[in-house]
Amino acid sequence: MSKEKTHIHPIFDQLLQRSDKEELLKQRAVVLWLTGLSGSGKSTIAKGLEKHLHQQGYFTQVLDGDNIRSGINNNLGFSPEDRQENIRRIAEVAKLFLQAGTVTICSFVSPTHRIRNVARQIIGEQDFVEIFVHAPLEVCEERDVKGLYKKARAGVIKNFTGIGAPFEAPEKPALTIPTHTQSIEDSIQQIFDFIKNRISI
Repeated sequence: MSKEKTHIHPIFDQLLQRSDKEELLKQRAVVLWLTGLSGSGKSTIAKGLEKHLHQQGYFTQVLDGDNIRSGINNNLGFSPEDRQENIRRIAEVAKLFLQAGTVTICSFVSPTHRIRNVARQIIGEQDFVEIFVHAPLEVCEERDVKGLYKKARAGVIKNFTGIGAPFEAPEKPALTIPTHTQSIEDSIQQIFDFIKNRISI
């Protein structure tokens, strides 16, 4: 153990376990990892899914750019190194919610296989459900709710995923949600139907 960490005394074995939290909440925890291009519908689905799960009696937490980039990761930029550190921290936070028995919904572009694998390894293969929120680039550009693609095309935003930086689509996601061919309501229902047996006790 390094000298810097000799003062740290783990107490994991003294804490209540995940199973204790799940029993209290009457649910099984999982991390739903929504990945896709900006404008594909990730945040809209995450918010709608959270509301739907809440109405069904499940305890949830959404992690997305709004509550992560403005707080715990407000010192990070968008370089490849910072993107990876951004996802590493998010995954560690998601793991804490997982251990607390929470159905955790993560909504991040997380554009490369490598970055998503970092999250998968931290959270754990059995608890990591990769959901590809899919819409073609041209559809995402047409939506462009935040005007980001326009800025990227104009060179104002550098290394923007899909324009100046690649997006590597998941090869074997647990679920693919085609938001260019189905409604948000149907997309939310599709995810709920997929996970309801897994999160129910």
